[in-house]
Amino acid sequence: MALYAIIRAGGKQYKVSPGDTIDVERLDAQPGSEIDLTDVLLVERDGQVLIGQPSLDGARVRAEVREVFRGPKIIVFKYKPKKRYRRKSGHRQWYTRLLIKDILVGEVSPSDAPPQAETDATGR
Repeated sequence: MALYAIIRAGGKQYKVSPGDTIDVERLDAQPGSEIDLTDVLLVERDGQVLIGQPSLDGARVRAEVREVFRGPKIIVFKYKPKKRYRRKSGHRQWYTRLLIKDILVGEVSPSDAPPQAETDATGR
């Protein structure tokens, strides 16, 4: 059973399958919590491909936040020859490591279901 999805997070696109671990730009979530990524662009399940325009309605990818960390230091050095102009600065990007749990398409979990209308004894 081939199951994968293309998601967008932090302006970048990632191909994910259940069990994958990906590093995305920092998300506002604590390690150990579960999040739903709703910007799903494409889902492929058993040879059937669903393509969103631009994203699929009702599709989401459930992931667990493993850790929040900083990437390697990037050195930015600006230099203009013969002008005595030099500027050195550095940058370290924050990342969130996610473990992909499940890919859901058009399935509504009980917590996401709309509340049922109450009926009286006559069934109305």
